[in-house]
Amino acid sequence: MSPNKPSIVFAHGLWADGSCYSKLIPTLQSEGHEVVSAQNSLDSLEGDVDAVHRALARVGGPAVLVGHSWGGYVITAAGTDERVAGLVYIAALGPDAGETPQELIGKFDAPPLFSHLDTEDGRIWISRDGISDFCGDLPEEEQRLVWATQGAPRAEVLGATVDEPAWRSKPSWFLVTTRDHAVNPELQRFAAHRMGATVAEVDSAHVPMLSRPEAVLDLIRKAARSV
Repeated sequence: MSPNKPSIVFAHGLWADGSCYSKLIPTLQSEGHEVVSAQNSLDSLEGDVDAVHRALARVGGPAVLVGHSWGGYVITAAGTDERVAGLVYIAALGPDAGETPQELIGKFDAPPLFSHLDTEDGRIWISRDGISDFCGDLPEEEQRLVWATQGAPRAEVLGATVDEPAWRSKPSWFLVTTRDHAVNPELQRFAAHRMGATVAEVDSAHVPMLSRPEAVLDLIRKAARSV
């Protein structure tokens, strides 16, 4: 790996795992970056932040944190770590201090996916008929794979808050997904504007790292060059 290039640490969203970045990681590694994708338990914000801190310990600094969806909350909390040089948000929730995911989502029209969620034993799942609202621009075979491998967050994570948002002290970049049925694009634009992020938009559903990986790579490259 190149000593002149920052490391990349990924944090995934609520219905995913670290392998959701599998279309990005080999390219970034071949371009000289150390890369680790944290495996978040989706039990609590604190636990997921700990997972990112463990991932940071496995790579050299400085590092760029990349968070998708709920991963935006995770990197907003974890990004105050001195090893972090920049933050990249992908179709993400970018909270301010004391703001829960439920409150942030509630500022805008509820996304269609929220009509297709099942709660069982305190965990939230995407129903079979809801996967197209999560990743509808993927081929049907890939949609079935995403559904079959989904993570299931504890419902309590929707009440999590961040004390010190990292975007207040670290540069940020934000990829807005314009056909997103899981995180309202207007919410994404609001969060990106509030944090003063460098913004790009892509014609994509909620998981552009799978459907439009080159657009995600382009933004990560810009962030990496800047830090």
